[in-house]
Amino acid sequence: MKKEITITDIKGIRIGQTENKEAGTGCTVILSESGQGMCAGLDVRGGGPASRESELLKPLAAANAIHGIVLAGGSAFGLGAADGVMRYLEEHDIGFDVGVTKVPLVCQADLFDLTAGDASIRPDAAMGYEACLNAEQGNYQDGNFGAGCGATVGKFAGMGCCMKSGIGSYAVQIGTLQVGAIVAVNALGDIYDWKTGTKLAGLLSEDHRSFRATEELMYASTEVVENKFTGNTTIGVIITNAKFEKSALCKIAGMAHDGYARSIRSVHTTADGDSIYAVSTGEILADQDLVGTLAAEVMSEAIIKAVKSAESAYGYPGYREVIYGE
Repeated sequence: MKKEITITDIKGIRIGQTENKEAGTGCTVILSESGQGMCAGLDVRGGGPASRESELLKPLAAANAIHGIVLAGGSAFGLGAADGVMRYLEEHDIGFDVGVTKVPLVCQADLFDLTAGDASIRPDAAMGYEACLNAEQGNYQDGNFGAGCGATVGKFAGMGCCMKSGIGSYAVQIGTLQVGAIVAVNALGDIYDWKTGTKLAGLLSEDHRSFRATEELMYASTEVVENKFTGNTTIGVIITNAKFEKSALCKIAGMAHDGYARSIRSVHTTADGDSIYAVSTGEILADQDLVGTLAAEVMSEAIIKAVKSAESAYGYPGYREVIYGE
């Protein structure tokens, strides 16, 4: 029987977050508890990703494991956060042994949040290192934290009619198998409840009292839009205690994108950098297609958590303000 668990119930990982609330940016770090690292795969569907060490996760690359994943804001400027994660891991003697030291293998994906607070402040090595320190005890929270600090959705008509979003998580267990998702939702499009089709967040009317549909606004004109106002990107991680190698995890990450497609419209656009990692932290034997199907489900549920947990900030209304007037 399937039951809901928390993302931190999945063994083999540590999660830490830090954010600068005034600047409207932050990062979320997922570290392997094993010095040997964790097998990982990646599937990128958006046309504008900001990423680091993505080539490591291609099936033909030599690396069989990585030691950390960073989700962060700051667009490409924020990719330096991984430097702090690498320093932390090297200090703890974790990484690929090259004789004179150990080189930590850290992958990163960033979203665009430069319009949320202070555009001159972005995640950096100090912030990445701090998130690792926070991971020692674990401080993960859904909402305006970590990589979700400055996240927004529904930006096709510009930032004046968008909504505040955040980071969210969801996990399930069947027997001993565990599958979970963490996702920072910063989409160009609108967010829907995948089970009911109810719109939860996204493009607002000009008076902010009702929703507009991004897709309908897109359909209103066939003219080429060269610059869709701002950067976007939904970035997430699937975590399972099932045992898989890199190629299978790349496929599971690809199946998890079905969760994006069910919940975000429009999705995978040229203005988004939509990316999903998948990592294996355990030795449980499980069917790959089962895990991929669960991955899509937990990703959709994590997206719901991300928008419902987000609080109004930086002039952008959150879910409770829009839906309940709170």
